[in-house]
Amino acid sequence: MLDKNGIARRIAKELEDGYFVNLGIGIPTLVANYIPEGIEVEFQSENGVLGMGPFPFEGEEDADIINAGKQTITTMPGASFFDSATSFNMIRGQHVDLTILGAMEVAENGDIANWKIPGKMVKGMGGAMDLVASAENIIVAMMHTNRAGASKLLTRCSLPLTGVNCVKKVVTNLAVLEVTEDGFKLLERAPGVSVEEIKNATEGKLIVGDNVPEMILD
Repeated sequence: MLDKNGIARRIAKELEDGYFVNLGIGIPTLVANYIPEGIEVEFQSENGVLGMGPFPFEGEEDADIINAGKQTITTMPGASFFDSATSFNMIRGQHVDLTILGAMEVAENGDIANWKIPGKMVKGMGGAMDLVASAENIIVAMMHTNRAGASKLLTRCSLPLTGVNCVKKVVTNLAVLEVTEDGFKLLERAPGVSVEEIKNATEGKLIVGDNVPEMILD
């Protein structure tokens, strides 16, 4: 199965030349480290950055240059900084081609829950609800199961929803899945992971074809 960097590497293969991409907090921020050769993309962060680069090497961090998760980042030549109002005008105006988010749960119909666990302290919903309401192409990056081993790909989300019927694709440590009208369609499996393992880790309806290939990361 994949680690967090492996998930990010696989999602990076979904990038297309000229895309404007919003990277959410957590695993999605790692995607900036794995841009395929030969394409140019612009990474946007809702705290007011366009043109994010990969994470800085140790000792080269600038505490004034951060992403929405307050992690230090680098910027590419031509990057720009602006206020939150301008940032959310970009998002709400549908000027972002792809949104990559983390999630606590995703339902088989594309619902997403990623901002609150009842009874636990949270920092707030951030820009997630604006992102899922405005974006037409949403990929979720997450682990397939929680720490207790329970599936995070569900028939229905049990946590408060961030968005309804909006997720297009999910990439986990076990698989790549497309959200369809009939449920989760299994597109690829992680290296060394069997279809049976994915079935056992998926609560929601899983559609499996005759031949499910392994992911190609390089």
